[in-house]
Amino acid sequence: MSNNVIEVKNVDKVYKLYDSNKARVADTLGLTRKKNYKEHFALKDMSFEVKKGECVGLIGTNGSGKSTILKIITGVLSPTRGEVSVDGRISALLELGAGFNQEYTGIENIYLNGTMLGYSNEEIDAKLDDILAFADIGDFVFQPVKTYSSGMFVRLAFAVAINIDPEILIVDEALSVGDVFFQAKCYKKFEEFKEAGKTILFVSHDLGAISKYCDRAILINKGDKVAEGTPKDMIDIYKKILVGQEPALNSKVDALDDLTEASPLADDGTLWKSNYQLNPNVNEYGDGRAAIVDFAVIDDNGTFTNAIMKGSTFTVKSKVHFNTDIENPIFTLTFKTLKGIDVTGTNTMYEKCDVGLCKEGSEYVATFTQKMDMQGGEYLMSISCTGYDGVDFVAYHRLYDVMNITVVSTKNTVGFYDMNSKVSVEQVK
Repeated sequence: MSNNVIEVKNVDKVYKLYDSNKARVADTLGLTRKKNYKEHFALKDMSFEVKKGECVGLIGTNGSGKSTILKIITGVLSPTRGEVSVDGRISALLELGAGFNQEYTGIENIYLNGTMLGYSNEEIDAKLDDILAFADIGDFVFQPVKTYSSGMFVRLAFAVAINIDPEILIVDEALSVGDVFFQAKCYKKFEEFKEAGKTILFVSHDLGAISKYCDRAILINKGDKVAEGTPKDMIDIYKKILVGQEPALNSKVDALDDLTEASPLADDGTLWKSNYQLNPNVNEYGDGRAAIVDFAVIDDNGTFTNAIMKGSTFTVKSKVHFNTDIENPIFTLTFKTLKGIDVTGTNTMYEKCDVGLCKEGSEYVATFTQKMDMQGGEYLMSISCTGYDGVDFVAYHRLYDVMNITVVSTKNTVGFYDMNSKVSVEQVK
């Protein structure tokens, strides 16, 4: 296999979708010659290679086939067509605890899982202290796992998988288990694997983690490999897919060229907001004298997206239609955490941008352009059009938590916002 430890060649995975259980049974027993099912291609002609010592990220939307290809690589599933070759002992973090027996104690499950991974009792004995220290669930390890909380369960499952010393580590969305302190411990162990030159195949929706840890990324969409290349390039293409702008398949050059297309704000009659998955439970209200009819979030490539790279410049646009004459309306923009804590925001009044008289039937677009300095993570965006009727404050139209914003970061600091400090340390004695 030369220097490749994983080779995936022209792999298809096809599932049969039946209209009824009766049709499924008839087909299984060979009672009908008629094709009474539809074929669903979870993977289509998938090919890629992973070299020894590489950390490769797999990214794509839900249902794109990422978990399916990992299960085929680890032997959990068989391909319908094609070949997969693996050279090295694998430890896979797929469905944590899937091999645990609920009636067994934690200790018994450690040995059960270790045996399933191909280790002898003597080898597990040597690793037991590390596993117990990593899980940190105390005397519960001597109790049946059916008595565990969900947090304790995943801690033990992760500890078993991560402390086995594999040549190849395969991770599927497993670094976000437990509380923040346990997550930090997981990422530290992940970094140790990378520094030790282990081969890692990594699936995550955390684009910041993909950008930070991976040497290369492979982008999958609807069962197809779209492109592969640097994490930054693949994330840029992925952001287009998230808003329905799908590039040509299997060509990094073609996909990257698609990033330089004409501005998405071209007036072709399509609403900007149609490019996003919006909050179905948005908190919307106002007196109706003005209405937010459209809005957009645009990255520094001029792409509609809700994923913004930390440190990059991005723009939020809000289009308002005025149903009556309004003097000096105020356009607003706010970001909150998922728990509802205000992080930052501004408006045209704060920015001393007086709009003047907006006549009935007119439409105005407010443009907020700024650098993204919030920490990596998930946020909720709110926009509104407000103002004053004499001395009374009025909300003409508000859309609270209308959509989520993902900040992709390779460096987070303390709190919600990055101070962007310039730091130096020098020896003085």
